[in-house]
Amino acid sequence: MNNQEVSTGLTGKMFLRFFIAITVFTVGLISLFIGSAYVLSFFTWYQDDFLYRILNLINQNRIAFILTVWVIGFLFIFLYYWRKTLAYIDTVVNASNMLVSNNDEYIYLPAELRQVEERMNSIKQESIRNARLAKEAEQRKNDLLVYLAHDLKTPLTSVIGYITLLRDEQQISPELREKYLAISLNKAERLEDLINEFFEITRFNLTELSPEMSQVNLTRMLEQITYEFNPLFAEKNLTYQLEIEANLEIACDIDKMERVFDNLIRNAINYSYEHSTILIRSTKDEKFVQLHFINHGRTIPQDKLDRIFEQFYRLDTSRATKTGGAGLGLAIAKEIVELHGGTILANSEDEKVEFMVKLPIES
Repeated sequence: MNNQEVSTGLTGKMFLRFFIAITVFTVGLISLFIGSAYVLSFFTWYQDDFLYRILNLINQNRIAFILTVWVIGFLFIFLYYWRKTLAYIDTVVNASNMLVSNNDEYIYLPAELRQVEERMNSIKQESIRNARLAKEAEQRKNDLLVYLAHDLKTPLTSVIGYITLLRDEQQISPELREKYLAISLNKAERLEDLINEFFEITRFNLTELSPEMSQVNLTRMLEQITYEFNPLFAEKNLTYQLEIEANLEIACDIDKMERVFDNLIRNAINYSYEHSTILIRSTKDEKFVQLHFINHGRTIPQDKLDRIFEQFYRLDTSRATKTGGAGLGLAIAKEIVELHGGTILANSEDEKVEFMVKLPIES
């Protein structure tokens, strides 16, 4: 319930109570006058009786008398509800101070303000949640800077060391020079990979982006992406097997979804045993297509599986390994899949690792 609905509901409730009070008072006043006149008609009155003269005066000006009493009663009722409204306002103002507190203490208001109470507690919980998310975002930004400095320092130090060595050692052999150049190039490429990966966290600020949906042949997309990894497959003596339904189509943001599959296949290559096979297969129902990326490698413990999609989390504790990356790939993949209304899960047992991506067929 939004603020306008709460305000409208409270105003309507107060007006209804005021209207009922005025109606009851008016009916009671008229009934009292008629009833009194009826009862007094059974009495015997004398003209010199003081009470008779008063009652006779009232009877002769009964409309003016009733209106006067009604106006006085209306003012009393109005002032009562006016003061009650001011008391409600004071109560709400005092309770609003609790909105900015970081504790989970529940805000209690009078029963008449139940809707306001619920709305204020909803706002407070949302405020606490937003503050926590902002703090976590700030922490992630700080972590990004720390990890960036740490991950870039190691390969950069190696590049500087080897280049310095090539500059200072004039008598170095051509074979050794070629070896040092190859190592420097490898470290420089590692730097490029890290910079590109850290760039993804800004490029895929998914909380602010909307996917540009278009129809795509998922079968051909996976065939093309997998083919581009042939050099990496050959490097680890891996083979791959595609069991994808022919001409399988879905609606997705092509660039972002390619990033998902790129991350998952790269992850499968990095953590596969040599001379093993990576399997990519699909299943489908009326509304969803599910993709399975399966590789043979060390079983991932459940406690690590629970955190595998967290930003900056890596399976290997060392941040110097080539396979480790910056720990952003799977986090980005999860955000992209969820942006498309899908889910991504991981499972590992019996030296087998499986990632399951479920995507809606239609946008």
